[in-house]
Amino acid sequence: MSREFEMSLMGELQFFLGLQIKQGPKRTFVHQAKYTRDILKKFDMGDSKPMTTPMSTNTALDADEDGEAVDRRNFEG
Repeated sequence: MSREFEMSLMGELQFFLGLQIKQGPKRTFVHQAKYTRDILKKFDMGDSKPMTTPMSTNTALDADEDGEAVDRRNFEG
């Protein structure tokens, strides 16, 4: 990349476009913990207690073969 772009070493990347970046020896983790804390503070919910996900996280979802077709363009970004 340095052959194509002017670059400078400013230390390890920690934030990029509002995302927090945590780099490990074998992987990179992207999260939004700071953003979440800021939103909770904004709405005076900074002292709220965390809760687990209110649904099963390992349930396999199957296609509803008998269901009504949905135009997926309504849900694309």
